[in-house]
Amino acid sequence: MIFLAEHAPVLAIAVPLLAAFLMPLLGRAGAKIRNLVAFAAIAFAGIEVALLALNVLANGVVTYAVGAIAPGLVSPAGFPVRIVMEIDALSTFMAVASVSIALLACVYSMQAMKKHENLDKYFALMLLMTAAMLGMVFTGDLFSLFVFLEILSIASAGLIAFYSGRGESAEAGFKYLAVSSVAALMVLLAAGFLYSQYNLLNMAALAGAMRFSFLDKFALVLLASAFALKCGAVPLHMWVSDAYGEAPAAVSAMLVVASQAGLYALFRVGFTLYGSMPLIDLLGLAMIVLGVLSMFIGVTMAIKQSDIKRLMAYHAVSQTGYMLLGVGVGLSVLGNAAMVSEFGFRAIQGGLFHVFNHALYKGLLFFTAGAVFYVAGTRDMNKLGGLAHKMPYTAVFFLFGALAIAGMPPFNGFASKLIIYESVFEFSPVLSAIAMVVSLLTLASFVKAFSGIFLGPKEAVQAGVKEVPIGMLAPMAILAALVLLFGLFPDLVLEWLVNPAVNALLGQCGYIGAVV
Repeated sequence: MIFLAEHAPVLAIAVPLLAAFLMPLLGRAGAKIRNLVAFAAIAFAGIEVALLALNVLANGVVTYAVGAIAPGLVSPAGFPVRIVMEIDALSTFMAVASVSIALLACVYSMQAMKKHENLDKYFALMLLMTAAMLGMVFTGDLFSLFVFLEILSIASAGLIAFYSGRGESAEAGFKYLAVSSVAALMVLLAAGFLYSQYNLLNMAALAGAMRFSFLDKFALVLLASAFALKCGAVPLHMWVSDAYGEAPAAVSAMLVVASQAGLYALFRVGFTLYGSMPLIDLLGLAMIVLGVLSMFIGVTMAIKQSDIKRLMAYHAVSQTGYMLLGVGVGLSVLGNAAMVSEFGFRAIQGGLFHVFNHALYKGLLFFTAGAVFYVAGTRDMNKLGGLAHKMPYTAVFFLFGALAIAGMPPFNGFASKLIIYESVFEFSPVLSAIAMVVSLLTLASFVKAFSGIFLGPKEAVQAGVKEVPIGMLAPMAILAALVLLFGLFPDLVLEWLVNPAVNALLGQCGYIGAVV
């Protein structure tokens, strides 16, 4: 147990990575063995993440140098040349959300994808996605961040294009890979600009040495643009509807947390790397603008959709806007300690809490969409109706997710949105009003979707339609229970995950001091 806890940062990444490369070999031994190893690898990563979270809560920032203990090579700046992982409460917060959805997506896929071929490759790519997401939130240097971002993009593109018989899937995968390559190139260029000045790649060391030159500011523009593209914020959302819509349902759920890894990188850069830069509030204002645009454009695009998964994809864009709005308000008042103490903390708290809640209810909604497609063979809501007669559990789970995403009590979306409404109102009543209007439009959109899919006469149901197997219902039931639980008792998440993550974001010195 001591060994597992001591080396948790690298084991959480290495075990899924190793299992990914073993999938083709294990597939020859049988589907059950392959599935068991895939599940065990992600579950092991989850245990390691839990151990890390407990360590961080008890002892503060955890650093882990990959390689020998001796410093070895030293850069011209005097910093050891080695891969350093640095895990704080924000890192563990994002890791918990990522590995939880990955584990449920793995279980869901075992049944939902059972009739498809090439599942060895499917689970290999899913494990690569899991390892890359954890790598992004654990790494302490920019180049490793670029590497894990590339691994995540390639694995995601392969899974988006998994239905190779559909031209739309191949197109969606190519589009995702193209925009991801642009984002990765911007990250690499930014890292090069910073390294050329400071001979450093470690983010904590860079933050301590930063002089905020023109190149530093240009690097910030590149990094912020790249991560805004990866999280699907308007106007950089052109890939979201195709990628989420064409991917298998479990992959769509994982793409949600993959996008949130991009949000993590944006928050890390804004608060930790550039947090002490003069006029950093301009980045906060830019995040607010992107957030408002994402909320409004995402929901208006969703309303007119007839494809259930494309509808959910545009709502994912809209919900990303809430996260950007909350954290952007907090960043915009970062330079004013009095304002931060009054409502900036609450705004960031609401934004991060919504990140966690969104992973849960959006994962639930994508699972229900996959269940509908599994039994009906179509995602077109105009061709569906009355499914609640044959799929009562799926209908209830869809209703839970729909009410949560619309911010209705007593579900978790209401808990985080209420914090955002209240804190953003102190900054600008107009922005708070826009957020509330978007929630009303979201509710209207999902009322229409629920009515079109699940309500109607029993005669409207296609022949042979029945409830999905327990292997698909169980992950939906777990997410539905969590959506309700964290809506009724939000302090469970706020106290143990969200508040430490907010303090980690605002406590730039702690992250820098742990390395420097």
